[in-house]
Amino acid sequence: MNAPHRSRPRASRPPDRRARDDPRQRGYVTAETAAALPAVVAVLALGLWAVSAVGLKVRAIDAANSAAIAAARGEDAHAVADAYLPDGASVAVSEDGDLARAVVTAPTRPLGPLTPPMTITATAVAPLEPGPVR
Repeated sequence: MNAPHRSRPRASRPPDRRARDDPRQRGYVTAETAAALPAVVAVLALGLWAVSAVGLKVRAIDAANSAAIAAARGEDAHAVADAYLPDGASVAVSEDGDLARAVVTAPTRPLGPLTPPMTITATAVAPLEPGPVR
């Protein structure tokens, strides 16, 4: 048969003495929050800057890949890459032997005028497809 259920006696706790009960501690949380808030805002801004820069890099890589493939096929690489190009970006297409190379350069300021300018570059290479002599 089952043994009778025994409950454990609760341990008695000492009276709770918290900092909020001490008049000398009033305002410390507010002061600590005010001191830490600029650091939190700076970390959030850095995170937004990084996400924006990575997003632009992905768009530049897509544009370079599209331009290289189009150039390898003998198509207009600039027209194909325009759909992926970030604002203000440029595409340079060249042929190196039997390879088509596309370089996308995009100047940017991820958080606007508050951050220094940076240039994002992406390069893609595709083998030239056989076809008519160029």
